[in-house]
Amino acid sequence: MISSLLGKKLGMTQVYDAQNVLVPVSVVEAGPCSVVQVKTVATDGYNAVQIGFSTKKPKNTSKGELAHAKKAGLDVAPRVLGEVRFADAPTLKVGDVVTVAAFSEGQLVDVSGVTKGKGFQGVVKKHGAAGGPATHGSMFHRRIGSIGMRQTPGRSWKNQAMPGHMGRDAQTVQNLRVVKIIADKNLILVKGAIPGANGDDVVVRSAIKGQPKAAKA
Repeated sequence: MISSLLGKKLGMTQVYDAQNVLVPVSVVEAGPCSVVQVKTVATDGYNAVQIGFSTKKPKNTSKGELAHAKKAGLDVAPRVLGEVRFADAPTLKVGDVVTVAAFSEGQLVDVSGVTKGKGFQGVVKKHGAAGGPATHGSMFHRRIGSIGMRQTPGRSWKNQAMPGHMGRDAQTVQNLRVVKIIADKNLILVKGAIPGANGDDVVVRSAIKGQPKAAKA
């Protein structure tokens, strides 16, 4: 059974769980994902399934993408493609559709995405530097200060925290609990926050850690 789905972050809200506790949740539109290609050890050197999510406008689709989609029986090319690897040969076939039924309420999942971009930021915001006095006349408020450029060491240390671009980093939040699944709308509600802005693409997969251990024979 496939353990990953491509989706889109819709935003955050709050719902009551089975114990009538108000829980903050992130809403993810996960799937439906069409199986575009099946890879096996014999043909590609490894076992995997390529799935697609959402659609692209024909004017934004290359001939290669369109041919790849038509080979899978799709009229339009998926906007997002992703691979799910398997230890054994996958049982899914090209043209199959994977939905939120792949997950269940109460299950732990990992959600991967790209964090919000913050642009160019200084060390106070980017690295949590203390900065200088906030009083008048200090002339040193939010700057970086000394970075060791005198005789010793005579250079900046490697990995010195400096101002620069912040955000737009690939990030995975682990072990989020699935609070609710709304199958007719392809929605998964997971407890807590996930990376990215509203509308950004994410990957929801069964959690690697935190799963119950298999009983020893």
